[in-house]
Order: sequence, then structure tokens, then C-alpha cells
Amino acid sequence: MVRNSRNILSANGVFLLALLLAFSLTACDEQAQQERPLATVTYLEIVPEKLTLTTELSGRTSAFMVSEVRPQVGGIIQKRLFTEGTDVQQGDVLYQIDPSLFQAAYDNALAALQRAEANVKSAILLAQRYEKVVKLRAVSKQEYDDAVAGQGRAEAEVAAAKAALDSARINLEYTKVTAPVSGRIGRSTVTPGALVTQNQPNPLGTIQQLDPIYVDVTQSSMELLRLKKAYASGALTSSGEGAMQATLKLEDGSAYTTRVARKDPATGRTLKDADGRDIVEVVPVIGSLKFSEVAVEPSTGVVTIRAVFPNPDGILLPGMYVRAVLEEGVDENAVLIPQKTVVRNNKGLPVVQVLQKQEGGDGGKERYLPEARVIGVDRAVGHEWLVREGLKAGERIVLVGLQSIASNRPVYAEPENAGDKAKAGASDVSGNTPGASDGKSR
Repeated sequence: MVRNSRNILSANGVFLLALLLAFSLTACDEQAQQERPLATVTYLEIVPEKLTLTTELSGRTSAFMVSEVRPQVGGIIQKRLFTEGTDVQQGDVLYQIDPSLFQAAYDNALAALQRAEANVKSAILLAQRYEKVVKLRAVSKQEYDDAVAGQGRAEAEVAAAKAALDSARINLEYTKVTAPVSGRIGRSTVTPGALVTQNQPNPLGTIQQLDPIYVDVTQSSMELLRLKKAYASGALTSSGEGAMQATLKLEDGSAYTTRVARKDPATGRTLKDADGRDIVEVVPVIGSLKFSEVAVEPSTGVVTIRAVFPNPDGILLPGMYVRAVLEEGVDENAVLIPQKTVVRNNKGLPVVQVLQKQEGGDGGKERYLPEARVIGVDRAVGHEWLVREGLKAGERIVLVGLQSIASNRPVYAEPENAGDKAKAGASDVSGNTPGASDGKSR
């Protein structure tokens, strides 16, 4: 019994000793924290700016106009009168079909017309003579009526012969297969000597008008709904006539551009260099938005948007993959912050450190208490995030020194130096991004 009591007293002594040691270490740690100098961070003051928002969508090009060349009459192809892959003009002769039979039919119809015209002259003269003598009863009334009817039949035969001649002439002209539209013609499906038939299902060739050219892109119906709400609420405004303009990026990622002569803004004349040559500059080709599909594709939930782009150099070909950059509108009070200033909390929400000014300072430095604030981000704009909610003009957020911030501990803060924002925005966010980029840019 005495032994058990000694064991209990010994255990209690160890516990009390450990408790006193813990209190001592905590007090030392708090004293060390109080004696440790405050960290210094760099802050960025929120200044809203005017920003034109764009969205980048993938799509494919398609010809502005497509026309399949088919024969109107049957026969043997004698000649092919174009070079595959070249531009042709409307009315150019592309193929020559053997015209022999159609020329003979035309000559026959012409002869029939001449015979009918000769007969009508005789019928007219006979009717005129009978008209004079029928009053004298030199001929019967029946004979006069037959002469007038004969004149009518002869005139009808002339009309029919003219129609037959027109039909024969049209068929003869159809032996020259012409281009129905202007554009670039592809490969020929027939060669001289091939037999073709009237209105055959297989075309002889295909002409595509490539200047201008269509660009068809798709956008989710949810994104269109978001834009409509943004316009309705006033968060976005139209930038005028240019609001429905677009530019292109080609398959290799380069911008779709063209070379134009530089003009004098005052006189409108083309500027010349020292050697008298035109000064040219490379500018992006601007297209215009034409329409959106009126229905949503049920299987994908997207709508089709069509834009028209000039294609004077023939760079764009039908079926080419491109990315169209479409203007959405203008945000008059856009808040942009470098991506490095944003981290995630334990719930996965984007957070920035907002500085609340405190009284007092040291050596001209101002003291601030950092406050972790959840924000809403809309999209990536270059190396910055476009903030949808959570920040107001004039507030200050930590730009450099996030790693030195401790909970409930004030810091010294200094304004950003020239270039600090760009450096912070260009730095890798190392997994602290609030969300993946949705492909949209300014």
C-alpha cells in the first residue's frame, strides 16, 4: 500500500514538471514572437480600368459560296479549257462538249422557221385577196373563212418554229460549259473524251468563292447566357460598330495579317520611303460577326457563330482550323490583379491578402494587418486575373511578401515600385491559381 502511494506521487510529480515546462516554452515562444521584427511587404492599390473583353473560340473556315459544275446537255468532252486550282470568272468556258449534233439541230430548226415564215406570207396574201372579193360574191364566205384560218395556222407555225430555234440555240450554247460563279476551281473529275449526260449527279468540278470566306466557331449556350446577363446588368457595354468585330489566329498560332500601304492621316496619300517605294505595314485582318445559330445543339449544348473575313491573299482555305478572337464588350471598371497575389484556402476558394491600416509606424513605414479575403475571379487576362467580386477601388492587397505573413500579426507595407506588378504577374503561380484559364483574353 505504501509502495503504490509512492508510485502515484512520483507520477504526479512528473506530470506537474512536464506541465510547467510546456508553460515555460509557450511563454518563451510568445516573447520571441513579440521581439521578432515585423515583416515588410509590398502592396498593390486597386485601381479599376477600362478593359475590352474578348473570347477566343476554335472553328473552321468554309467557302463563302460553293458551286458544282454540271453539264446541261449530254455528249463527249472535247476540251478542258481551265487549269485546276486557278481562279475563274463567272461566264468563263470550262469545258467544250462536241457540238455537232446540236449544231445540226439548230440548223434544222432555223430552216423550219424560214419555211414557216414563207408559208405565212402566202397565207396572208390569200386572206387579203379573199377579203376584197368576198363582198362581190366572187368567193364563198366559207372559202374566205378558210383563208383567214390558214393565215392563223401559218402564224402559229412561225411562233412554234421560233421557240424550237430558241431551244436548239440554248442547247448549242450549253455545249460550252461555263463557270456559274467566280472563284477558285478545284480538280476536274473528267478528261477530254469522257461521256457526260445532262444533269448528271457527279459534278465535273467545284468552284469555291474564297474572298471573302466564312469562319464558323462554336460557343456554349451557358457562355452566351452569361454575356446577355452582363449586358443587361450594365457590367459590359458595347464598344460601338466595332463590337461585332473579330480577328484570327492560324493553325500555327500566328496572327492572320495582311500588308497594306501606310497612309498620311492628314492627306490620305500613300507614304513613300527614301527610294520612292510605298511604305507598307502589317496589320491584322478584321472580320465581322454575321449571325449565331437560332437553336442550341442538344448533344453538345453549343451554338454556331459565323464571321466573315476578307481573304485577298488566299491564305485561308476551306476546312482550315483557326481560332477566332471575338469582342464581347467593354468593362468600364475592370479590376485586374497579378496571378501571384491569389492563393487558395482550405476550401479551394481564391483568396487575396487585403491590408487594413493600423495606427503607428516605425521609421516612416506604415503598419497594416493582413486580412485573408475570398474573391471571385472571372478569367485570365494575360498574366493577371479579372476579379468579378470581392475587391473595391482604393483597397490594397499584398503584391510581394505573401510567404512572410503570419496569422493575426501586423506587417509593414510599402507601395509597389515600377515594374513590381509586371514581375509579379509574370511569375509562375506554382499551383495557387484560382482556376484554369478558359481560353479568353483581352
